[in-house]
Amino acid sequence: MSDDEDIAYLKKQKQVHYGSLEEQEKARLAALAAAAKEGAEDPGGKELGDIQISNEYMELEEEISRDKKALLEEFERRRKARQLNVSTDDDEVRRSLRQLGEPVCLFGEGPAERRVRLRDLLSYLGEDAINKKLEEEEARLERDRGREGTWYHEGPPTLRQARIWIARYSLPNAKKRLNKAREELKLAGSVRAAAKQESQRKASAFSIYCSQIGDTRPLSFCRFSQDSKMLITSSWSGLVKVWSVPDCAPLQVLKGHTCNVSSATFHPKAELPSHFRQKVNVTNGDAMEADGSDDDKSAVCTMASCAYDGTVHLWNFASESPMASLPGHSPHRVSRAEFHPSGRFLATTVFDHSWRLWDLETATEVLHQEGHAKPVYSIAFQCDGSLAVTGGMDAFGRVWDLRTGRCVMFLEGHLGPVLGTDWSPAGHCLATAAGDHQTKIWDLRRRSCLYTVPAHAHLVSDVRYQRSHGHFLLTASYDRSAKLWSNPAWHPLRTLSGHDNKVMSADISGDSKHVATCSYDRTFKLWAPELI
Repeated sequence: MSDDEDIAYLKKQKQVHYGSLEEQEKARLAALAAAAKEGAEDPGGKELGDIQISNEYMELEEEISRDKKALLEEFERRRKARQLNVSTDDDEVRRSLRQLGEPVCLFGEGPAERRVRLRDLLSYLGEDAINKKLEEEEARLERDRGREGTWYHEGPPTLRQARIWIARYSLPNAKKRLNKAREELKLAGSVRAAAKQESQRKASAFSIYCSQIGDTRPLSFCRFSQDSKMLITSSWSGLVKVWSVPDCAPLQVLKGHTCNVSSATFHPKAELPSHFRQKVNVTNGDAMEADGSDDDKSAVCTMASCAYDGTVHLWNFASESPMASLPGHSPHRVSRAEFHPSGRFLATTVFDHSWRLWDLETATEVLHQEGHAKPVYSIAFQCDGSLAVTGGMDAFGRVWDLRTGRCVMFLEGHLGPVLGTDWSPAGHCLATAAGDHQTKIWDLRRRSCLYTVPAHAHLVSDVRYQRSHGHFLLTASYDRSAKLWSNPAWHPLRTLSGHDNKVMSADISGDSKHVATCSYDRTFKLWAPELI
């Protein structure tokens, strides 16, 4: 700063004294209190003095006591965990973890760490947690068995009469079968082995003999007659047709169903009638004249069929219309209709989880049997007529004693629906075909599965034993083939390939000279050994 410049002096400002804020606040609050007493309204908003202040305080002692209690409980749990006796066997430890619903093995976990983890779990859940879990599982299984078990209903008086009649029919047949088996055992082993080898040799030589278009819609079922001279087929068009064997000429068309026909079968005593013999060449080649004695036989029930809409029709050779119908199944689908070996009774399997037994002499239902958890699909009678086996969509089979009404054997082992069943002529073995691509052989004497045949690459739709001796077995599958298997080695003898689509059903004629297969491709084929 130069000397020439004027020196500026700052003027001292006057100090302002505001007084005590506390005193002013007290005065203001006093004025407000006086105004409130006089009823005057406070012109201002909510003041600091009007704020509600809570006098509640959190008790820290209680929180500290809870933490201390939890810490003591953790120490006690660890002490109990150290005292728990846990198996040193790693397999037992894994089994215990599985029963508790815990992961059997964690990533990077060894046997020692797994044992420590099990000990910690038991210290949390209790030492008897595994036993409690097992008891709960057993109680659940017991409830399931009670809900899905076999149900026995009180039947009508006709059921008792039917059971007595079946017992009187089956016992003499069983005696004849056993006597025949004893007579065969008296033969030399080489003779019996030679007969079996010859039968299996013919089976291994089967080739296509005839192919016929059966209908405009897929064929669902086929069966031979008892005399092996006729074949019956059912179709999704609602028609049932009878064909001659072996020339596959149409003999009769049965019209009565209005939807898909599930199956059709012949009566055990059905034979080629005289008016059909004029249309076909008889196997022996002899000229046969029409005989009026067969007219009465043509008027009796000779066939039965069932459909998706629950209709079951009975047919004869004299008419193309059904002679009778069995009501009571609608609206449930009926998947199979099978005659009892005596011919007096007819069994039907229904999609209401039951199967029925009908007395054809009175056209009445004598048995309504439940027992499957899902629809019943297939049924087959033992050759004596005393037993029946049913296969259900629940992947189980059941063997029923028709004389007592009891379920004498439970067939457990399939992983898919049981679609086909059949009895061996020996009477104590049976075969089941299922949707798990397998065929199982069961022994009634051992009450267990004898052998599992890994038969096909797709579901097995049907299974049939050779009727005379059971030397070989026939299976049909959705893999477009049917196969013949030796009994009892269950080696593949022949693969019958020729259909363009899945094979729905198959059968072996009573004289073992022909095999029939029907397919989704609307054709049925007749197979015969090349030796004849």
